[in-house]
Amino acid sequence: MRKIIRHCDKAPQTCRTLPLIATADADPASLRIVDEWLATEPVDTPPRDGLYLTADSNGLALCRALRPPVCMRAEFLRGAQGFRMARQRHQREAIARACGVGGGSCPRVVDATAGLGRDAFILAATGAQIILLERSAVVYALLVDGLRRAAGGGAEDIVSRMTAIHIEAVEWLRGHGTDEKPDTVYLDPMYKGRRRAAAGKELALLQALLGPPESDAELFEAARTAACNRVVVKRHRRAPALAGITPDYRLTGRSTRFDVYRANGGKVG
Repeated sequence: MRKIIRHCDKAPQTCRTLPLIATADADPASLRIVDEWLATEPVDTPPRDGLYLTADSNGLALCRALRPPVCMRAEFLRGAQGFRMARQRHQREAIARACGVGGGSCPRVVDATAGLGRDAFILAATGAQIILLERSAVVYALLVDGLRRAAGGGAEDIVSRMTAIHIEAVEWLRGHGTDEKPDTVYLDPMYKGRRRAAAGKELALLQALLGPPESDAELFEAARTAACNRVVVKRHRRAPALAGITPDYRLTGRSTRFDVYRANGGKVG
């Protein structure tokens, strides 16, 4: 079965089609997510270049027609993310400390650049309540599919603390009043600098899908206004500060760092 995905990630003029190839053993739940979030039409020929979606027994994936194809999916319990959960305790502790999670504190965190939800899953595993904001309909469908599979794979308790919303982050952040403000807003905007090979391929795939990112300055100011306590920005270790704004303090690791900013009227402890 082959279908066409119609999606509008921003304005109507940016609408385009993405082929979907579903294998005979495709997970019916993944196909229902596609039908719910992405309009479809049958087509007869497979894609020869560009981006496309695949649905198989492992769920939904976004791919680019190269040799070999480059694909990515939201995977939380296997692969690199499964290793991260099992082994890299120091990284989990760093992101938790940066976001104010721990010592009996379980803040409400908004991940305003959710993507495939990997960092949000780590934070939810530490006990935080997470709202994930994702502007792309395609990436949102991948995220929802990944969370569904994780819940069915034994991580239901973690997934229960994660709420995904398909919306522009700035719009959501500006639309919430005092009573609904999160404690922490977490940002991991796309950075074009040096990255590991696998991360670089994934970034190129996302850039091909999404086009230019949101304004860093606009997103940062909306986050700082919306947060009660802090804004946390994940950066490559040697990357410049987001929008050129010096953080109140930093937690620096081997390859990444977390820049922590006091929210407007908030305190960072």
